[in-house]
Amino acid sequence: MRRFRVAADVSQAALAAESGVSRRTIINLEAGEANVSLSALDHIAAALGVTFVDLVAAPSVPRDAIREVAWRGDSADSVGTLLGSARATREAQLWTWTLGAGERYDANADPAGWQEMILVTEGALRVEREDGITHLTAGQHVMYSSAQKYSYVNDGVAPVWFVRVVVS
Repeated sequence: MRRFRVAADVSQAALAAESGVSRRTIINLEAGEANVSLSALDHIAAALGVTFVDLVAAPSVPRDAIREVAWRGDSADSVGTLLGSARATREAQLWTWTLGAGERYDANADPAGWQEMILVTEGALRVEREDGITHLTAGQHVMYSSAQKYSYVNDGVAPVWFVRVVVS
């Protein structure tokens, strides 16, 4: 956050005023000593003219493999991890899918600029695309341009469950 604030030539006080987040919180965030709400980070990002992802992801990390903890609760079991990010101009659709054993879904290419994000929650899924094949098991994800022919394939003997996000 400090890197973006300095690059924008904005003081901590000015950032606090523009974002609606206290100056003390801004100071603590820059020192790595604060745990704020995700909406507070959204406000800070907007005030700096960057995205939420810009604030929480390392600059050199590809957007489809961020894997950055963005929230922690009081319990060690409570963690929010940002897996990846895709830019959207029109909409984002959230789907749940189940694919039975031996089933496949074949899709035609979407318009240019469309993307998909798949997160397997149970079982194993193969995603075949013109630009490559990805094998996923529970907890793994993939992000790709869906402006190409692609297929979801379940080679297994049990159903696979996954979450699909379409971004356009």
